[in-house]
Amino acid sequence: MRFKGKVALVTGGSRGIGRAISLRFASEGANIVLNFFRNRSAAEATMAEIKSRGVEVLEARGNIGNPQGVDKIFAKIKEQFGKLDILVSNAALGSFTPALDIDDQAWDLAMEVNAKAYLHCVQRAKEMMPSGGKIVAITSLGSQRYIKGYGSIAVSKAAIETLTRYLAVELAPQRINVNTVCGGFIDTEALRSLPAFENLKQQVITRTPGERLGRPEDIADVVTFLCSEDSRWITGQTIIVDGGFSLT
Repeated sequence: MRFKGKVALVTGGSRGIGRAISLRFASEGANIVLNFFRNRSAAEATMAEIKSRGVEVLEARGNIGNPQGVDKIFAKIKEQFGKLDILVSNAALGSFTPALDIDDQAWDLAMEVNAKAYLHCVQRAKEMMPSGGKIVAITSLGSQRYIKGYGSIAVSKAAIETLTRYLAVELAPQRINVNTVCGGFIDTEALRSLPAFENLKQQVITRTPGERLGRPEDIADVVTFLCSEDSRWITGQTIIVDGGFSLT
């Protein structure tokens, strides 16, 4: 119960990687602020699982790409808990577009929901985060390697990783650690929705020393480590979690 009595906000926390992170924190005693936007049925199912672990869960529906939506979420956190110990910036959105075809709409969507939302959440979190707080952002290998059609999303993920280093230095006086977890190919609904999923899956498995796709729990394990006291001397880092895919 490493996180008993702690309050953790997980953006995009109802499905996939966000769901795994939310449930892992709840299993270790944290009260969860669950952010979601569209899929209420998935959110309700995840909240029920969180409650079954004997902790509190606060519904925080809202579009984090909208600054006013972020303000409302943090106002709810302050009203119910009065503090926020852990922030996991996981929610992401974007369109698959070759870099040369990116238009303003695709660019703005990815930057606002991914990079700008991360900044806004951190700016608000620091106002109610006690000394020893933890912040983790989720990115993907597209931030560092070419993935076909991933251009606009990749740029936003790279911005997050750079921003993490700046935030880590500026929040160090408050003893707040800031890190990024960069996931490889993770077996989620989002990945399975790609038209070429089966072909992609076989290519990734063949190339990965671990010989499988990543699982949401693989990311959750690293996130919870970075939010524990065991990681107190780690800050400003991007941890790649890909089973060795990027080594080959």
